[in-house]
Amino acid sequence: MSTINRTRRAAVLGTLAALALGATACGSSGGDPLGGSSSAPAAGGASASGTAAGSGGSGGSGSTVVVGSANFPENVLLGSIYSQALKAKGVKVEEKFNIGSREVLYGQLQSGNLTVLPEYNGALLAYLDAKATAVTTQDVNAALAKALPASLAVLDSSPAEDKDSLSVTQETADKYGLKSIADLTAKAGEFTIGGPPEFKSRREQQFKDVYGLTFKEWKPTGDTTANALKDGGVQVGNVFTTDPKIVQFKLVPLADPKNVFGAQNVTPLVNKAGLDATATAALNAVSAKLDTAGLTALMKRVAVDKEDPSTVAKDWLKSNGLG
Repeated sequence: MSTINRTRRAAVLGTLAALALGATACGSSGGDPLGGSSSAPAAGGASASGTAAGSGGSGGSGSTVVVGSANFPENVLLGSIYSQALKAKGVKVEEKFNIGSREVLYGQLQSGNLTVLPEYNGALLAYLDAKATAVTTQDVNAALAKALPASLAVLDSSPAEDKDSLSVTQETADKYGLKSIADLTAKAGEFTIGGPPEFKSRREQQFKDVYGLTFKEWKPTGDTTANALKDGGVQVGNVFTTDPKIVQFKLVPLADPKNVFGAQNVTPLVNKAGLDATATAALNAVSAKLDTAGLTALMKRVAVDKEDPSTVAKDWLKSNGLG
C-alpha cells in the first residue's frame, strides 16, 4: 500500500489541503486516502463486518452519534452524507469534520470520541496489517473483521471506490473498444502511459505479469495525468476513480477484472457501543445506494463547482430516498 501524500488529490480538487491517506486508494501508486503514518495500532480482537452495532449504544435511543471525517473534501462530503442520513432517521448527531489523518481518527474512534468515520476498506486493512494480501471487497472485509479490535466494526461497504485506475478518453475507448484493462493488450505497445513518478517502478512488471501489457512509454505526469489524457500527451493514465476530472474531461476508467488495484470501497467504520440498529440500518442504506460514478459526480459539484458539501450531501440523500 502506498503512502504517497494526498497532495496529488489536493491539487486536483483545488480545495482543502489533503493528507496522505489512501485515496485514493491504496494498493497502488496512489496515496492512502486517510494516510499519515504507516504504523498501525495493535488489533485488539475480532469484529463482525456489516453487523449491527452493540446493544447499549445510541443511534435512536437518546445518545449522540459523533460523525467524524478526515481533512480532505471527499471525506468531508461522505461524513455529511452519513450525518444527514442518521438525522433523517431521528438519530441525534454531532459533526466533527476535518480532523486529520487515519492515525488520529482511529484513536478517536477507539476512545469513543468519534462514533462513525467514512473509511476506505483496503487502505484501512493495510494500516492494520501491512502484510495483508486480500484484494477483493469480500476478502478485504473478512480480513478486517479479524484485524479490528473488538470495539470497532466495519458496516456494509458501498460499491463506491476511491482507488487507482487506468483511464482513457471516451474517444480512445470508443475507437479501440476498450472497457477493461485486459482490452489494452493489442494496443499497449503503441500507447504512452502516464502517472506519478513512482508508478512505473511499482506497476510495470505487475501489468506485464497479470495482463500481459507492455506499453510503448511510461511518462511521469504527476498531478496533470487527467489533463495529459485530455490533451493527447498520453493515451492511458493513472487517475483516481473519484477524480472530478473524469466527469469534466469525459474519461473512462477501465475495469480491472484481475484486481491489480485492490478494493477501496467507501465503508463506515464504527465504534459498536455508539450505535443501535436504527443508526446501523441508516448507514447501511447509504452504502447500498452509493457508487463510484455517483460519488465522482458529487465530487465535481464540491471541487469544481465549489458547492457546499452539506448541500451536495442533502441533494444526494433526497434523490435516493434517504433524506
